Amino acid sequence: MKKAIVLLSVLFYTSLSVLAQTTPPAPPVNPNAPILFIEETLFDYGTIEMDANGVHNFIFKNIGKEPLVLSNVQSSCGCTVPTWPREPLMSGQQDTIVVKYDTHRLGRFNKTISIFSNAQKPLVVVRIQGEVIAKAAPLQ
Repeated sequence: MKKAIVLLSVLFYTSLSVLAQTTPPAPPVNPNAPILFIEETLFDYGTIEMDANGVHNFIFKNIGKEPLVLSNVQSSCGCTVPTWPREPLMSGQQDTIVVKYDTHRLGRFNKTISIFSNAQKPLVVVRIQGEVIAKAAPLQ
């Protein structure tokens, strides 16, 4: 009998601690916050020759109400270099993130570019992929 009382007491106090844990409410969403919109989140170069132009432009737009500021744009490796505007983008405006892939390396590639901003969704990831092939031998 004592064992049953002790067991029930332990179960009771354990259940109280579980019930006391609550999930904190999500922070409120600012309805006026900037929204970063990028239609093209994946660019496929297909096959591209070694030493070819590895530049691609990702066009983005602020579809929110407040100014959009890109705080950082990072690539997954040093072979991909992004360039982005540093000034705020007003509501309804669009701009470009320029990504240059180093085509001096043969083989398939799949790289990510992480875009950090003050938007409702503070991180947006875009990707580039393709395959660098050797240059065709010149005709003699």
